Amino acid sequence: MPTISLPDISLNCFDSGDGPPLLFVHGFPLDHSMWRHQLDEFSQTHRVIAPDLRGFGQSGVTSGTVTMEQFADDLAALLDVLGVVEPVVFCGLSMGGYIGWQFFKRHRSRLKALIQCDTRAIADTPEGVANREKLARLVLENGTEPVAAAMLPNLFAEATTPARQAAVEETRQAVLRTSPDGIAAASLGMSIRPDVTADLPSIDVPTLLIVGEEDRISPVEEMRGIAAAIPDAKLTVIPNAGHMSPLENPDAVNAAIRDLLATVG
Repeated sequence: MPTISLPDISLNCFDSGDGPPLLFVHGFPLDHSMWRHQLDEFSQTHRVIAPDLRGFGQSGVTSGTVTMEQFADDLAALLDVLGVVEPVVFCGLSMGGYIGWQFFKRHRSRLKALIQCDTRAIADTPEGVANREKLARLVLENGTEPVAAAMLPNLFAEATTPARQAAVEETRQAVLRTSPDGIAAASLGMSIRPDVTADLPSIDVPTLLIVGEEDRISPVEEMRGIAAAIPDAKLTVIPNAGHMSPLENPDAVNAAIRDLLATVG
């Protein structure tokens, strides 16, 4: 996979296929590999772009705090370097969804449609902010193993199957190989992300919300409320899935994405 040099960082980036551009943005604290089922399928029909965000995977690392706005600007700069001039379909999960809201606000002209998976529109509560700050300290002091141990139980649906066990282990390995500085910086960035609830009615691109029926982090009813606030948005609930719906039930997620793509070209 090529490394793409931006003005102040280098991003590792999957870039494959021909056709309309489809941009996949991973969650926290993962990398582009969480989309492997989607990359395989949609690169047959689209130009699929899936970077490791700043601080994650094999991309460069910035310590301190990296905001959702910075991540969104990185993606716009990445598209510039890749020569992508037509608007993209943006598909983000969890933190990738937080970045998606900012991508819409800051780079609306580059957006054809928005797919938001297992994410939230509200800002963190004071307790949530404290937990993110605690996680940042934990990873800087003790490495990635405690982060994986703390997060993994909440990411997946409870039912255990061989396929899900493989996905859990795959996700654990992605967390373990992530830079502690990168995890800390993004955790602090999420803690100060803005509440975008008031912005939802202004979203004027085709929008699909996807959520696992057993998601405990961004529950179905919360995402139903987001869908209701966005004009003409569609919500698809994915059975047998938690927060990592694209990994847990890729066939259902891919079918929902295909349906949206069929309507936007």
